[in-house]
Amino acid sequence: MSPDRLEVVVLVVSAVLLLGVAAVRVSTGAGLPSLLLYLGIGLAIGEAGLGLRFDDAAVAQTVCTVALAVILAEGGLTTRLHVIRPVALHAGVLATVGVAISVAVTSTAAWLLLDVDVRTALLLGAVVSSTDAAAVFAVMRRLPLNRRTRALLEAESGLNDPPVIILVTLVVSSAWEDLDGWSALFGFVQQMGLGVVAGVVVAFAGRFVLSRVALPATGLYPLATMTFAMLGFGVAGVVGGSPFVAVYLAGLLLGNADLPHRAATLGFAEGLAWLSQIGLFVVLGLLASPSRLADALVPAIVVGVALTLVARPLSVALCSIPFRMPWREQAFTSWAGLRGAVPIVLATFPITAGVPNAQQIFDVTFLLVVVFTVIQGPTLPWAASRLAVTEPEITAELEIEHAPFEDIGASMLTCDIPKGSRLHGVEISELRLPGDATVALILRDGILFAPKPSTMLRRGDHLLLAVTDSERPGVERRLRAISRAGRLATWRGELGLPS
Repeated sequence: MSPDRLEVVVLVVSAVLLLGVAAVRVSTGAGLPSLLLYLGIGLAIGEAGLGLRFDDAAVAQTVCTVALAVILAEGGLTTRLHVIRPVALHAGVLATVGVAISVAVTSTAAWLLLDVDVRTALLLGAVVSSTDAAAVFAVMRRLPLNRRTRALLEAESGLNDPPVIILVTLVVSSAWEDLDGWSALFGFVQQMGLGVVAGVVVAFAGRFVLSRVALPATGLYPLATMTFAMLGFGVAGVVGGSPFVAVYLAGLLLGNADLPHRAATLGFAEGLAWLSQIGLFVVLGLLASPSRLADALVPAIVVGVALTLVARPLSVALCSIPFRMPWREQAFTSWAGLRGAVPIVLATFPITAGVPNAQQIFDVTFLLVVVFTVIQGPTLPWAASRLAVTEPEITAELEIEHAPFEDIGASMLTCDIPKGSRLHGVEISELRLPGDATVALILRDGILFAPKPSTMLRRGDHLLLAVTDSERPGVERRLRAISRAGRLATWRGELGLPS
């Protein structure tokens, strides 16, 4: 590539990224997932717009698969175990049994109503059956949903991608003609099991290394953490497991470990995830051909109606029976099952495998995601309010970061006092921190100063504490306890354990 050509490529890519960033602002104001605008950017610069022709489904699949891995890693890193633990079993049932019900119902509807063969019908049902975390939470992050509903949707959207990916991979493979139920079940269990093992092993290796090595630059911690999560993807693929199970689980375990510079790590992962989303949807928009989409509109509506109004509510209702989930929460969970990146990426699998009717599957899936996201996305706030699944926002948990100094066996802790924290109004002397731990500096209203024992803490203060490594867990627990219950936290039974 010549230097002139390279400059043009950099110019175009930079412009697309800036448009993608601007699209987030526009989509937030409109109450729509930004994926719609990203797809629109891809269509605008594609063959029907600026004339850039791109029809290499194999390249698109490769790029989008890596992007999905990054998005899943970020989803795991930002998910708190204490939030999803109460609904983990329910989410797991929705991600497996619920997906199976959705696939069966949607595939049957496609086979009966669209006059397609069994393989095409099964692929249509499978590729659209998983919900998308990025699409769901791009809309819901402004909604004060109750804890159970939010946690369930968050956990389900992170867990239901791998089963569907495994299913689609099996159906498009050359083994389809000889595939039987037991072989499919064995392949599914094998990939899920090896994916779990790979994710856990890599995560614990990452936790061991990152908690004991003092890296020379702060920016290396986020890079190393994200690399360990992606290592899970690679290891699982090599040993025959599901890379997507491994990368999500590795991210989840690393994100909930006591690692240095957590806030910087999450910010770095979030930036990579946004970059991946922009690239993924722009590439998929480029791959779509507007001239073909008109013919796919009716099939997309048929499949979408069967999925949204029959398959999804039925799967949620049946999977919620053992958990006694109120019908209002069931209804909202059903309606909030937005589709996004994964269905469109999965729709490229039949194309690269040379499956008959593959282009029709892609076009139907593309339109289904666009049409039903436009319908469902803006109505979620109204639905949450009407179904009474909201609750007042709760006080944010105190976030504490630490930066280790390996040579002297000590760390610097940092934390911001959030709104509603009961650290507000507490004097430094009343903290009664363990050992020789001390609040070294406070940043307040842009002014940095060394506090006195009588200095009173205020909300919005940024604290810098010096502690030895042996005292650090006790200091963190003490700060959390006072933040939750005030000066008399211990008397009130609050021990400050991670929630």
